[in-house]
Amino acid sequence: MPDRDLTYEDLLQIVELVKSASHFSEFRLKVGDIEVSMRRADAAPRPASIQTQRSIEAPRGPEEAAGAPPEAGEVPREFPPGAFLVRAPMVGTFYRAPAPDKPPFVEVGQAVEPDTTLCIIEVMKLMNSIAAGTAGKVLEIVVENGEAVEYGEVLMVIEPGKR
Repeated sequence: MPDRDLTYEDLLQIVELVKSASHFSEFRLKVGDIEVSMRRADAAPRPASIQTQRSIEAPRGPEEAAGAPPEAGEVPREFPPGAFLVRAPMVGTFYRAPAPDKPPFVEVGQAVEPDTTLCIIEVMKLMNSIAAGTAGKVLEIVVENGEAVEYGEVLMVIEPGKR
């Protein structure tokens, strides 16, 4: 690689390339203090996390996702047993709809497929679509529209297999 810094556009191109290549199960790249780490839990592509100065792996399933420890001072939240927790794959601003004047992507009680777009997270003016990751029924939308979200924060709760 030439002796230059990676740009945000470079990172996006790398992420898209790795997501579109089915033979990758894990990818890591570190250039200076920028580190990109992506992992697939199964054959389906997973959202990528782009972090600076540290690498974080996203929870891969309901059992692991439900066991995430609460932050200091945060009251532990209980979710239904067997629920699939859709977590934020990045830090940003959560939006339920593609635009302020458009209807939300999903509502509570709606059936979803693994590739159904649930919401978007805006990071540096870039809109990132978040897919359900499982088939089921939306039980709860945990985050309010326009709210800032942290990496790993629960966005929505899905009851797998229900339609």
